[in-house]
Amino acid sequence: MTSGQLRLLLEGALNTIYLTLGGTGIMLLLGLVAGIARTRGHRPVRFLAGCYIEVFRGLPVLVLAFWFVFALPALGWQLAPLWAGMLALGLNMGAYAAEVVRGAIQAVPPGQTEAGIALNLSRWQRIRYVEVPQAYVAMLPPLGNNLIELLKASAAVSIVSIPDLTFNGQLIRMSSGETTLVFTGLLFGYAVIALVLTALMRLLERRAVRSLGRVPEPGMLRRMLRRAEATA
Repeated sequence: MTSGQLRLLLEGALNTIYLTLGGTGIMLLLGLVAGIARTRGHRPVRFLAGCYIEVFRGLPVLVLAFWFVFALPALGWQLAPLWAGMLALGLNMGAYAAEVVRGAIQAVPPGQTEAGIALNLSRWQRIRYVEVPQAYVAMLPPLGNNLIELLKASAAVSIVSIPDLTFNGQLIRMSSGETTLVFTGLLFGYAVIALVLTALMRLLERRAVRSLGRVPEPGMLRRMLRRAEATA
């Protein structure tokens, strides 16, 4: 593989990271707003949040990306393919994230909410200072899964000419004919990105657990070291 092809793969990996981070930002924003609306909003707000979740959870990311790139310009708006991919990923995964947020908030013990009411906190203050901080720890593991799913789904939107890792890998494959080498490189690239994102989410989980005064479970490496010390 030539230096030019390697540079093309690195540029694709960078665009994949942009897609993942941009889509994650949209996912978290929509998931938090819709999840809170489903549990603590008024009836019309709960209805609108439910419509968003049910509609976008059932729409394929690829169809959304096609619509933003090819159908939206007919309505007078033109999005760059990279931004269209971010929006498609964020809207789809945001619907799943909203259910994660809803479940985590509902898992907060009712006594915590009652304590907030007893302290004369408003609805928004109870959500901000009592419920979300406690639900945050429960949200992180499934949101980490959603993040990895979003990374994998980003490969699908390459079909709308987004120069991500998959798209650039296909260009190299067609020009060089090195199918095995190129797709092995793609597997390695996505695995490295996923491992880095997983490690970052693990750090966030441990910090969140410590923020509540709890002791986080030891990581896999620490558990292996303890077992080795115990058997020594």
